[in-house]
Amino acid sequence: MLEVSGLSCGYGDIVAVRDLSFTVSAGSILALLGANGAGKSSTLMCLAGIVARKAGRVVVEGADISNLPAEQRIRHGMAIVPEGRRIFPDLSVLENLTVGGHIVSSAKLADGVEQVYGYFPRLKERKTQLAGSLSGGEQQMLAMGRALMSSPRLLLVDELSLGLMPKVVDECYEVLYRMKATGMAIILVEQNTERALAAADNVCVLEAGNLFWSGSAAQARANENLVAAFLGQ
Repeated sequence: MLEVSGLSCGYGDIVAVRDLSFTVSAGSILALLGANGAGKSSTLMCLAGIVARKAGRVVVEGADISNLPAEQRIRHGMAIVPEGRRIFPDLSVLENLTVGGHIVSSAKLADGVEQVYGYFPRLKERKTQLAGSLSGGEQQMLAMGRALMSSPRLLLVDELSLGLMPKVVDECYEVLYRMKATGMAIILVEQNTERALAAADNVCVLEAGNLFWSGSAAQARANENLVAAFLGQ
């Protein structure tokens, strides 16, 4: 579904990620793990077309999107749930969802809203409420729902559980599992490594912008040195 080869990206003269390669299959979850500053979020932002690519290729379903702007990447089936949610606080829940579905037809937009309400019933209860007045957990649900409005086939999720109550985290992960079951490919950046390893099929561990280790989640959990050095809580 996604093939990344030799990807380097950064900010101005600063290189945040160097020569990164990995693949993600449809219906699977890849966890990007590592310490703060390792380049995990920069990788997601680069894939989404928000952070500048300096080298390498990004191929989605056989199409090279390396040079496409963020808007065109959405049209190729990619969506991002950014760290910090980045909802529009002065718009209602429904208006935020509508923004997320701006590339789809009116009929699909209405269907998408109802589908999101099915995943997150609390959003339906608060559909006319300003997004800025929602709780942190509800805002994360809204950020996820907004990303799903474009009917993505590849979902990038940055720090899903950060600052959330365990019950809300469970609800958000349940939606991820439902998306995976539909064949969606998911890349997950998650500070809760135990939760990430439980959810993921495969893992890439980054260190200082470089790929340090990659393999299955089962292999990662069984690697005592890796767990001790990078994946401990």
